[in-house]
Amino acid sequence: MNEKGASPPSGEDGAQRRVGTADLLNPSKAWQWLGLTLVDSGEGFATVEMTATEDMGNQSGFVHGGMISALADSAMGRALRNIRPGVVRSMSFDLKLSFISAAKVGETLHATARVVRAGRRTAVTECRVEGPGQKLVATASGTFAITREKE
Repeated sequence: MNEKGASPPSGEDGAQRRVGTADLLNPSKAWQWLGLTLVDSGEGFATVEMTATEDMGNQSGFVHGGMISALADSAMGRALRNIRPGVVRSMSFDLKLSFISAAKVGETLHATARVVRAGRRTAVTECRVEGPGQKLVATASGTFAITREKE
């Protein structure tokens, strides 16, 4: 069961994907402040959601691009934590976002990220941020400096 009370989805290979218990019990201060929730994760991917509050809006009533960027960056970093050998630390040093459509304050956004390539010290990721009805809000890519577990 995930934190939503539903069974985790099965991957293409039929394996159950699991959300880490430690992640649910001890989210980072940034995740708490932004209201981020880990919805799903597995080998090299993660889905994170955020419901945009009024504090996240710009003067036009849409979600500020920086909030969407933080959501995408967080999802891509979380996807990196699910590769083997494990990643114990990741820091983005290159982040590119393309905004496709506006997201409204009050909407729940889902960022689904996957690892494209991971070496010993750097990794490349990509992400899709979607709103209600799977409306594409933004796409992102990131390059991360990573520290892996000792093998």
